[in-house]
Amino acid sequence: MNADNIKSQMRKGYLEYCILLILKKKASYASDIISELKDAKMIVVEGTLYPLLTRLKNADLLDYRWEESSQGPPRKYYEMTEKGKLALEELENAWEEVNQVISKLKA
Repeated sequence: MNADNIKSQMRKGYLEYCILLILKKKASYASDIISELKDAKMIVVEGTLYPLLTRLKNADLLDYRWEESSQGPPRKYYEMTEKGKLALEELENAWEEVNQVISKLKA
């Protein structure tokens, strides 16, 4: 059994949920999302994040807007759509179900 592989697969499974949780608080620039994930001890690189943000955008869960930056080119800020808010609710319910199962099995 390869614990690192299982851990990696689990992280992939809840990364979308984590991104939506971050964007629930406020619209964010990709680097801010990465920083917040790192602060939570979840290491994600841009090469992983950008395709996921694009997939969430294509699913109409996210939208973005461009904002001028005083430190270089304009920045793309991502924010949740109404459909994204509903998806987050569903993910929160699913997460609760998983937590209940694990808690029951651990008891």
